[in-house]
Amino acid sequence: MIRAQLRRLRIAAGMSQEDFGRLVHYSGSMVSALELGQRPLDRLFLARADEVLTTGGLLVYLLKLAERDGQPSWFRPWLDAERSARQLRCFQPTLIPGLLQTENYARAVIRCDDLLSDDEVERRVHARLDRQSLLVQPEPAQFVAVVDELVLRRAGEEVRGLMVEQITHLVASLEQPHVSLHIVPADTGLHVGLSGPFNLARGADGGWVGHMEHQIDGLVVDGDHEVATLLARWEMIRNGALSRRQSIELMKEVVTSWT
Repeated sequence: MIRAQLRRLRIAAGMSQEDFGRLVHYSGSMVSALELGQRPLDRLFLARADEVLTTGGLLVYLLKLAERDGQPSWFRPWLDAERSARQLRCFQPTLIPGLLQTENYARAVIRCDDLLSDDEVERRVHARLDRQSLLVQPEPAQFVAVVDELVLRRAGEEVRGLMVEQITHLVASLEQPHVSLHIVPADTGLHVGLSGPFNLARGADGGWVGHMEHQIDGLVVDGDHEVATLLARWEMIRNGALSRRQSIELMKEVVTSWT
């Protein structure tokens, strides 16, 4: 559909593939290959095409829809709950939450799976970054995340610069009043959150939905008992975490120790 729309808009504008290619800094043969499906769609190309054809961002928006529909079937119900949520809760004992990841951090995490091609890695990176628009829309959800301190300190020499960038981004993100992040200190020892990560979303109707992931796929839960259990565990984990101010101070301390 994207390729058909691109061709229709170009022809309606009275441009040949060569003329259009010059304006978007692509060769006419490259434009032809993109329209015919002989080359994968490129986000930068579509952004330039939107500008040249004055579409109001139509082509990039269609690509976002295609990427969302390309998500695994088990993940789509959570994406729907996440998009319509008024409150979001996230506990992550091993990684920075996806909604707060930098592009470089997201790419490094996704690339850990050697089975993924470079194109698939980039597709997943862009899909993850697109989800972050939830936090900058006109009426964003209240987002509260809790992470383990070891998530911040998991950095060998080869990724230390990447982690400095990521933690600096976290501190900057907390300047937004609707975003909070709290750290469970490393000396806490055993706690209920070590059983695994989970997310919670509260919709406009006041109802909560939970989401849990593991190595193969994930599970969305909305049963009263399951949601109540996750909410209770959230409270236990959150109560054992540092305050917002203390968490920011700890993040700055980690960055300073590396730089």
